[in-house]
Amino acid sequence: MSRPVLIAGGLGLSVVLLVTAAIGALAVVAALGITGGRFGCGPDGGLGGGAQAVDGVDWSAEQTENAATIVARTVERGLPRRAAVIAISTAIVESRLVNVTHGDRDSLGLYQQRPSQGWGPPAQVLNPVAATDSFLDRLLNLPGWSTMPPGTAAQAVQRSAFPDRYAPQEAPAAELVEQLWVGEDNPVPLPPGTNSSHAENIQLAASVYACPDTGGAGIPLPPGNIDPTKLPAGFTAPADPVARAAVGYALSQLGKPYVWGGKGSHGFDCSGLVLASWASAGVALPAGTVSQKHAGTPVQIADIEPGDIVFIPGSLGSRGNPRHNGMYVGHGLIVNAYDSSRGVVLQPLTEWAGEVTHIRRVHTPAGAPAPATPEVRAAP
Repeated sequence: MSRPVLIAGGLGLSVVLLVTAAIGALAVVAALGITGGRFGCGPDGGLGGGAQAVDGVDWSAEQTENAATIVARTVERGLPRRAAVIAISTAIVESRLVNVTHGDRDSLGLYQQRPSQGWGPPAQVLNPVAATDSFLDRLLNLPGWSTMPPGTAAQAVQRSAFPDRYAPQEAPAAELVEQLWVGEDNPVPLPPGTNSSHAENIQLAASVYACPDTGGAGIPLPPGNIDPTKLPAGFTAPADPVARAAVGYALSQLGKPYVWGGKGSHGFDCSGLVLASWASAGVALPAGTVSQKHAGTPVQIADIEPGDIVFIPGSLGSRGNPRHNGMYVGHGLIVNAYDSSRGVVLQPLTEWAGEVTHIRRVHTPAGAPAPATPEVRAAP
C-alpha cells in the first residue's frame, strides 16, 4: 500500500476539513467562546485557509484542505486528538495529503486504500470524508490503539510493506493538527449508536475551518422555465459511462442542503459536490475550488461537454480568483451547490455565461480528441 514518498518540504499545501457547518452554526460556535486553531484565512480561502507554512514546512492549499477535513471529521465523531494525528500522518506517507487516483496496484485516494482489499468502491476511497471514516473505523477496532508507539497503529491499519515510514511523520502531522484542533484532546465518547451528523459536536467541527463560509454562487436565481430541483422533460444522460456516472450522482443530489465543507451525503458545498460526483465515477479531484480550477485540462465554452467543471467568481471571489463552481450536465444546464438558502439546484448555463472564468475537463472519453485550448478565462 505504501510507496517511497517525499514529505512536505516545498510542497505548499491546503488543509481542508470536512463536515457540516453553516454560517449559523459558526455563529453559535462564536457565542460559545470556542476558538479554532492558529491557521489564518488566506486570500484563496478554503477550509484550511489556503497554502500554509508550519515550522518551516510548506503545505499547499489542497493539503491543508484535506488536513482540515480529517480533523473536522475526527472532532465531529468525538474522537481523541491522537486519532487525527495518526490519520494525517498516514495520509502524509501514503499520498502526501493529496487525493490521488493512482498508486500501488489498485490503491487510491488520501490513504491509498484498495477496493480489492475491502476498503470500499472507488467512489468511497476517493472521497476524503468517506475515506477518513473508513480509516478511523479500522483504527478504533484496534485494542489499545491510542497508546501504541508512533507508527504502530497506522501500520496495523494499513498493513504496509514499508512499516517504518509512519512514525517519522507523526511530528509534522501533530503540528498540522495543532493548527486546527478544537475542543478537548480526549472528549467524552458519544453514546453507542449516536449519529455524529446530528450531535452537537458538529458545532465544534465547524470551528475547525480556517475560513468562514464562502457565500455561494452570487448570481440571482430569477424565475425561469425550469424547476431548479427537477430535471426537465426529455433530459438524456451523457453517452460516455464515466461522465454519465458523475452527472447522475450530481443530479441525484438536487434539493440537498448547502453545507460549508460538505462532501456528502447529507450536504455539500460547491467544490464538495463536484468532488463527490467525480469520485462516484472513479475520478479523483483535489478538494476546494482553488485547487480544482487547475484540475484536468482547459476547455472553451463553445466545446463544453457534460461533466465539465465551470467556475465563476461567486459572492466572495473575483475573476482572477473564482470561488464558486458547478458541473455542466448537458442540455444547457449547470448543477451546483448554490448557497445555504437554496442548496443544490439546476441553473441554465446562460445565467452563468457572463461570469465564467474557467472551464476544466477532468475526464476525456477513450478515443475522443483532446479539448482545444486556450480555455475561456477572464483576465484578473
